[in-house]
Amino acid sequence: MKFTVFGATGGIGGEIVRQALEAGHEVTAVVRDPAGLAVTGARLEVVRADLSDPEALRPAVAGRDAVLSGLGARDRKAAGVATRLTRTVLSALEAEGVRRLLVVSAGPVGPEPAGDGFLDRTVRGIVSAALKDVYADLREMEAELTRSATDWTVVRPPRLQNKPVTGSYRTVVGGFPPKGRFIGRADVAHAMLAMVADTGTAKQGVGVAY
Repeated sequence: MKFTVFGATGGIGGEIVRQALEAGHEVTAVVRDPAGLAVTGARLEVVRADLSDPEALRPAVAGRDAVLSGLGARDRKAAGVATRLTRTVLSALEAEGVRRLLVVSAGPVGPEPAGDGFLDRTVRGIVSAALKDVYADLREMEAELTRSATDWTVVRPPRLQNKPVTGSYRTVVGGFPPKGRFIGRADVAHAMLAMVADTGTAKQGVGVAY
């Protein structure tokens, strides 16, 4: 398959690129600074582009089977970037007629897991309050997706870790795994790639956790 990856220099985006190449796919990585991309490969095309201009992104997404995005705020000061950049990506996709889009959000943005105990609810509340602006940005990003013509999937992980890919995690379409507190960035990437061809995840939020 042919994929385009945004946010390819980030932890999840870089893993999407690496794992997609290892699986034999063709990958276009859209970056602002190619020096920040550590992955290489014969089937990798690196495109340097202004992420604020939909017209500049159209050649990078034209004819792709799916677009995967790891774009998002890296800290509270960058809140707003997920909505702004995703809006640009959506404009480029809709102009080129590309329908499949998978993006990263966060567990607290989705519904609370059924059966969580007091501790999990308390931690979730504390984290949501501390990252209020970041999560508000992600909620608006998700709202933008629901208004789009794409077959989007929002992947909502909990606290992220730098761990090797295991392929062993839980997913809940329309919800979140009970007591799901952590997941590795590599496994979020693995889950996103597995969902590309899964029509049951289209126009859905999917919680993913260990």
